[in-house]
Amino acid sequence: MSSRYKPSAEPCVTTFDEFVRLADYSLMDTLNADPEATVDGNDHRPRQVFSGHFVPVTPTPLAEPEYVTHSSTFFKELGLSDELAFNEQFRKVFSGDMSATGEPMRQFGWATGYALSIYGTEYIQNCPFGTGNGYGDGRAISVFEGIINGQRWEMQLKGAGLTPYGRGADGRAVLRSSVREFLGQDYMQALGTPTSRSLTLYVSKSETVTRPWYSEDSHSSDPDILVDNPVAISTRVAPSFLRVGQLELFARRVRSNAHPRALEELRMIVSHLIEREYKSDINQNLSFADQLVELAKQFRQRLTTLVANWLRVGYCQGNFNSDNCAAGGFTLDYGPFGFCENFDPWFQPWTGGGKHFSFFNQPMAAEANYYMFWKAVRPLLAEDAEALEQFDQVGRGFPEAMQKQIQKMWAAKLGLTEYKPKLFEELIQLMIDSEVDYTIFFRELSQIPDDVEPLKKSFYLKTSQQIDEQWQSWLLSWRNLLINYGNLPEISTKMKQTNPKYTWREWLIVPAYQQAMEGDYTLVKELQEVFSHPYDEQSQEIEDKYYRLKPKAFFDAGGVSHYSCSS
Repeated sequence: MSSRYKPSAEPCVTTFDEFVRLADYSLMDTLNADPEATVDGNDHRPRQVFSGHFVPVTPTPLAEPEYVTHSSTFFKELGLSDELAFNEQFRKVFSGDMSATGEPMRQFGWATGYALSIYGTEYIQNCPFGTGNGYGDGRAISVFEGIINGQRWEMQLKGAGLTPYGRGADGRAVLRSSVREFLGQDYMQALGTPTSRSLTLYVSKSETVTRPWYSEDSHSSDPDILVDNPVAISTRVAPSFLRVGQLELFARRVRSNAHPRALEELRMIVSHLIEREYKSDINQNLSFADQLVELAKQFRQRLTTLVANWLRVGYCQGNFNSDNCAAGGFTLDYGPFGFCENFDPWFQPWTGGGKHFSFFNQPMAAEANYYMFWKAVRPLLAEDAEALEQFDQVGRGFPEAMQKQIQKMWAAKLGLTEYKPKLFEELIQLMIDSEVDYTIFFRELSQIPDDVEPLKKSFYLKTSQQIDEQWQSWLLSWRNLLINYGNLPEISTKMKQTNPKYTWREWLIVPAYQQAMEGDYTLVKELQEVFSHPYDEQSQEIEDKYYRLKPKAFFDAGGVSHYSCSS
């Protein structure tokens, strides 16, 4: 998403009334509401939803909302005035109080159902009814859709209270997880990695919820205490929030003949996906079958590029189920995510994630999600054997397409024009043996040193003479390749645009949300600023604070090196 939209030169939306007039609800106007839903959005109890694409729901407002921060970068891109974030009506809406809205904006939002698949296996037991009809947006409520600065966007409140998909929870998000999601989206955007976007973050001055979390200095795998947390609502924004799991839900209904309009509703949601996410990439004059073949190609390209970007910047999604896989091919759902510091191919920040969702296994998880997308869309091609064969061929090509993207990415990280498997495999083993810091190592390597000593800034281990000699040998082979390419300073500059200097370090995020819980948002804003220029050399003060190895005290620390999905 990051490369497709250009910032607006001047704010063109300066008042709440101007903002309201931008509302345009393509999803609610063209898709089917659940026929059993209320018309006013008063629909907050867990229940089964058997058909329809969405349920109208009103958010639950924060008590005494207070401004924490907003993304001025994104406001500028949208052409919104920064002052809007402090406007009372705007604050009300984006802290869950829809009473401030006026036509054409509606006084209710919507939540959607989806299905869950983990690594290509369908699950229904996570739904409280054991049917799969009660799983979906449990605390995410979209409240706005409209065309802003020439682009259609959907705005979704995270932590805005119960929906029919709440599964017995309270529908709230705590400030801790909201700060993480807000900063995470902002940071990924600055890295050039496709992502949902952060708009605003408000916190309640009086409402709290109790969540399990980690005690100070805990080394427990799972949370060991209960903590009272301030409740917050962050607003995330994307062209749509359509997920692979959503397509799956409708395909499952087709397979089980859940209702007479099941196939029609599957066709409608897939058409809507093309309209919302792929309109500029798929020729609308093609037959619908040919559009589906093109959709398979476009989504494959986006998803493989996305995962290669994740590996490039050290990001681990932690829980890359099909319901956490955006059908538009961008990063979605910053729950148990993390960034690799001490390099480990099997790095996994989430205690419930296991090896299958670990850092280097993300391409396999993506392939499983793509398979579920392919399986969900396939029934729409049952009458067209030729298009179906083309569609299947695109699906079969996923592993090769993924491998190409990853090899291209590793070559770029090393300043090479082509991937060298032997050189890369030797490097990975040396990185493991030396326990390098993933980000610092590649940034120091971007200086193209001819000696191992500068790289030792990234080592968590004191290396032996034997390993140092292996490094020297590897560096010589690598530098000889680069010298053949030509200008080393130019290659170095390009590598620095590929390998960020500043990364997400959980032990530097924790103090920011802890201080925010006390009403001090200074560190949150400082991190926003540092993360907005991750490739740049920043001040010496920032370098000393943020460009350093993880202190030993934080290794295996609960809530820092690992965390539960609690949010």
